[in-house]
Amino acid sequence: MNSLFLLALALAPGAAIGWYIYVKDKYEREPIRWLIASFLMGIVSTLITYLISYPVDKIVPINQKSLTDQAIHAFILVALIEEFSKFIFVRWVLYPNKNFNEPFDGIVYAVSVSLGFASFENIIYVMQSDNGLATGLMRMFTAVPGHASFAVLMGYFLGIAKFNKGKEHYAWYGLMIATLFHGAYDYFWFISFVPGLWVGAAGALAIGIWLSRKAIQRHQRNSPFIIEEKTGEMAKNE
Repeated sequence: MNSLFLLALALAPGAAIGWYIYVKDKYEREPIRWLIASFLMGIVSTLITYLISYPVDKIVPINQKSLTDQAIHAFILVALIEEFSKFIFVRWVLYPNKNFNEPFDGIVYAVSVSLGFASFENIIYVMQSDNGLATGLMRMFTAVPGHASFAVLMGYFLGIAKFNKGKEHYAWYGLMIATLFHGAYDYFWFISFVPGLWVGAAGALAIGIWLSRKAIQRHQRNSPFIIEEKTGEMAKNE
């Protein structure tokens, strides 16, 4: 199959989700240059993931048929390492940026970084697959939305951490909740050798997406810019 078509297929879900989040940022959208930078940071985070995972995988052997070993594999060796690799950039590079000036921006930047990670990963999977079309279509509705929903949850708590005095530790809650959902999603795929348990992955993804929508709506409602807008309208009417 044409390589350009497969490349477009691999990039399409990330582009669609990125546009969706950009549109949801209603009141003060982030500079495009910073969104591109965040996306590139996500690509770099795949290298960090590899640098951490490679030696760890050598030290911690995993029995592919063990439910316990696969839990360690899913939650720690994959989910925690991948989410921490993204968290590094969101928390210590983007979080201090002056453009991160409302809680919703935590979601925007976390998703942008995550989509860089997911898109690069998607290209590798699609291009290396014997059936790139099938792989691309499946990941379009599973892995890529999964990475995005985990990022929304992480970004939601980062937004709370930055703009609520005394809640700075919520940033770590964001990392933990993203790891929890990512790990649960992967775990049920990893133990799909047990008939029917793959449904758990679909369930984890569905709950993650549902919570992500709630998180987006809550930060939209609590935007300081909408509060300023309403205050200005009230002043004009007086």
